[in-house]
Amino acid sequence: MAYPYVSDHEVRVLSKYFGDPKQRQVDTYVERGGYQALKKSFDMGPEKVVDEVKASGLRGRGGAGFPTGVKWSFMPKESGRPHYLLCNADESEPGTFKDRELIRWDPHQLIEGCLIGAYAIGAKHVYIYCRGEFFETNQVLARAVEDAYAQGYIGKDIMGSGNDLDLTVHQGAGAYICGEETGLMNSLEGRRGQPRVKPPFPAAVGAFGMPSTINNVETLCAVPHIIGNGGDWYRGFGTEQSPGTKLFCVSGHVNKPGNYELPLGFPLMTLIEEVCGGVRDGNALKAVIPGGSSVPIINAEESSRCTLDYEGCVDVGTMLGCASVIVMDETADIVKQVRRMVDFYAHESCGQCTPCREGSAWTAQILKRIEDGRGTEEDLETLMEMTQQMVGTTICVLSDSVAAPVQSSIEKFRDEYLALIRRGERVGAA
Repeated sequence: MAYPYVSDHEVRVLSKYFGDPKQRQVDTYVERGGYQALKKSFDMGPEKVVDEVKASGLRGRGGAGFPTGVKWSFMPKESGRPHYLLCNADESEPGTFKDRELIRWDPHQLIEGCLIGAYAIGAKHVYIYCRGEFFETNQVLARAVEDAYAQGYIGKDIMGSGNDLDLTVHQGAGAYICGEETGLMNSLEGRRGQPRVKPPFPAAVGAFGMPSTINNVETLCAVPHIIGNGGDWYRGFGTEQSPGTKLFCVSGHVNKPGNYELPLGFPLMTLIEEVCGGVRDGNALKAVIPGGSSVPIINAEESSRCTLDYEGCVDVGTMLGCASVIVMDETADIVKQVRRMVDFYAHESCGQCTPCREGSAWTAQILKRIEDGRGTEEDLETLMEMTQQMVGTTICVLSDSVAAPVQSSIEKFRDEYLALIRRGERVGAA
């Protein structure tokens, strides 16, 4: 099994076969209905495929939540140039562990989604950019691609349709910044993994200078189900503005951490208390980060009002992001946790933009000083001012990811910072 815990609340569409190694085999996948959606898409034609994905309301599952069908429609129709579909499998956001499991247990689901997406946008080549540390996952995917080629689901004249599609698996070298779509493209091209200034946008000038679309693993895994069952079927899950199911990566101080596939709009507290078995040791809830370490922290009261959809998270002052739910109980040291997050981003900054390069490093230093009992109250104002200057002033949003946990933690847990400052005591080991 991928994880030992399941819940009656789950709607297992993408994760249906988690824990079943037979699903990795192409014959089993086909016996269970696999690659039929690809065949159906060839019968529909590219425009109808895009329209169906639009009708489903599928939003990008990598964090931004942009409508997938709309994103596909940005690709030029008759450019006379090669088009590329890029799958972002460089999963590296702290607290996120869904994409690797989708690939590990159901690789052909991703391959089929990639092929449908490529066909819809007029691409003849797909690149799946995988995080290099996913050793087992990368092996599973490589074998699945080989099997799909051998069975004629990738390559020339797929399923007798007259369509040619190729797929390449590319392993990255472990840089967080390559999860940003243009940093990914640079890395794929053999360049330094640094984000590009936009415009031009990837749909105009993308990988190898050609029109390109980048989608997340979970996004593309949903596509075969949408094409196979219809956009209206997909809208039967979730909310009007946030349709479908979502994999929630739950970690931290809960009794049953793991991946859970739930309809969007699911109440956060129901996830914690019923799906995940409550907070560990019967402790009280202190804080939650609902979308990975790059989104604002919310306190217990806000958590009680939060629904896990794009709009519901915004309503309580945070973001859904990639739905990586990090739960902290009353024993958690907020200052230490935020410092650790900032340390990560400072280390992973590509250094291209001054506000990010300098701001993340200085933010980490000040937080460390406060944690060590050497901080002042003026440091808090410095942190707020400095991180504000980091928001919206860089090529990508890594510096914004530093600012979010810092600002939200000072606003909501200021007393914890002041207690350290006024006591002048070191909190704990790094």
